[in-house]
Amino acid sequence: MATLPSVSYSITIRLELDGHGSAVGSLTNAVEHVGGVITALDVASAGHERLRIDVTCAARDTDHAQAIVDALGAIEGVTVHKVSDRTFLLHLGGKIEMKSKVPLRNRDELSMAYTPGVARVSQAIAANPDDARRLTVKRNSVAVVTDGSAVLGLGNIGPQAAMPVMEGKSALFKRFADIDAWPIALDTQDVDEIVRTVQLLAPGFGGINLEDISAPRCFEVEERLRDLLDIPVFHDDQHGTAIVVLAALRNALRVVGKDLGEVRIAMSGAGAAGTAILKLLMHAGAKHVVVCDVHGAVHSGRGDLDPTLAWIAGNTNPEGYAGDLRGAVSGADVFIGVSAPNVLEGSDVAEMNDDSIIFALANPDPEVDPEVAHLHASVVATGRSDYPNQINNVLVFPGVFRGLLDAQSDHVDADMMVAAAKALADVVTDEELGPHYIVPSVFQPDLAHQVAASVRDTALREQARRTERRAGGGQARVRG
Repeated sequence: MATLPSVSYSITIRLELDGHGSAVGSLTNAVEHVGGVITALDVASAGHERLRIDVTCAARDTDHAQAIVDALGAIEGVTVHKVSDRTFLLHLGGKIEMKSKVPLRNRDELSMAYTPGVARVSQAIAANPDDARRLTVKRNSVAVVTDGSAVLGLGNIGPQAAMPVMEGKSALFKRFADIDAWPIALDTQDVDEIVRTVQLLAPGFGGINLEDISAPRCFEVEERLRDLLDIPVFHDDQHGTAIVVLAALRNALRVVGKDLGEVRIAMSGAGAAGTAILKLLMHAGAKHVVVCDVHGAVHSGRGDLDPTLAWIAGNTNPEGYAGDLRGAVSGADVFIGVSAPNVLEGSDVAEMNDDSIIFALANPDPEVDPEVAHLHASVVATGRSDYPNQINNVLVFPGVFRGLLDAQSDHVDADMMVAAAKALADVVTDEELGPHYIVPSVFQPDLAHQVAASVRDTALREQARRTERRAGGGQARVRG
């Protein structure tokens, strides 16, 4: 599958060249000849004989970017002075900062924001700890926590290398939900140390977003923190992905006129994301699911089942199918892949039921070529930004946390996640809905607000029910 030039591999090349009229045209021809795309061309300085020009190009990858530079440098009379990677320039010094919300222009303001006035606020919180949500940044803060063990598609690259991703995640929280998020990269991959460290940090935050922690450790980390903390703990790689998949599937099923409880679903991938997707789909009403991993279908007769696979075997595949992924896909209505590239071919998609749905979410290369899948399936979604229907967690996590913080919720559960998925799906109107538009743009103005409102209302209703149960002597806390 050919990769198109992308601004994520955007470079600016400063060139000096002859000032005659045909020189600029030779630049354009050279870039186009090697498959690059010029996105900007600016004259930095001009003289009678020579020009200095900044040429900005989109490339496919770093090797392609170098090929563009080499092609420009090979033009007679052109000198390459400097090459700047625009993505690296954007990251210089980090992407986020902390700044004060209150003025500190004189002694009066300083005495209220800090000593001696701040002491009275601290005493009030000591007397009533719940006031921390009202009187500190806790009410609007989320910790974005990683150990660097499963960063994007890069694997175990460690906490420092994970920081640019965590900063980016924090910037998205601020941009789309006005949440103050703080990247916390831990120099340990020991479950006990991660859990204890986050537990110790938790008093300063209104929520914990676990990020890029590898399976199966991520399951234990999340479960233990949920039991220990009185704030929501949300593993975005699991639950953010699951919510967006459920939302997209709801709308894809609307397109083809099928029902979630009736369709046959084949899944590829039984890791963190796959397991979370499966559980949320089943909570929302899916009944006919077969999950495959690298060893084929997960079923109760397999002898290699860890606790997660044992749960999958006990709750899916009631017919005991024991074959491979291709066999599971044959006769299915929906394929959902969170696994590896090119595990299916067009002939496999052709064996699915009419009006089939393909969610091939492996990045950067999907489980099946989207162009080929479109020949046989009615709706195709990927994790890529250069195809329609991108399944992207940024569609949901800012709104989910905005709703949780606004409700001052002490946890997040499956009902809140289903509410988020329904709100996300409903952003796409009947007039907009179609095979190539099943999820909204992340820049849709009301997206985060609508997701947040749905999560907030669901959380508040649950809090009201819990209050009633406590008054009646029932359980004080319910977890999903």
